[in-house]
Amino acid sequence: MNSITDIANAYLNGVYRGDTAALATLFDPNAQVYGEINGQAYHKTIAAYLEGVASRQSPLQLGEPYRMQIGAIDTLGHNLAMVRLHSPMLGMNYHLYLTLRRIGGKWSIVNKTFSHLPAD
Repeated sequence: MNSITDIANAYLNGVYRGDTAALATLFDPNAQVYGEINGQAYHKTIAAYLEGVASRQSPLQLGEPYRMQIGAIDTLGHNLAMVRLHSPMLGMNYHLYLTLRRIGGKWSIVNKTFSHLPAD
């Protein structure tokens, strides 16, 4: 998986299926997750975030339709990128950014930032 679009789609599919093994391969081991849910600050290491994903039912298990999508991709030079995503699931309307870094030709997610916003 070498393209930014591939990483973004793999992230969305992993979240939808609750596939923490697949998600773990996308993130740098030192990645951080920051966000806001209903006005409350959220911060977890990637390990803690993946534990949370593993402990809940996935949108697929709950029979939710797949409505996740890539909004935009922005690159900075050859080795940095940001992807804007929309991930409505589990009764929430998540909008998020993934920051990616390419090292040795391989893209990894180094940061996830998100917020739950009122429905579009």
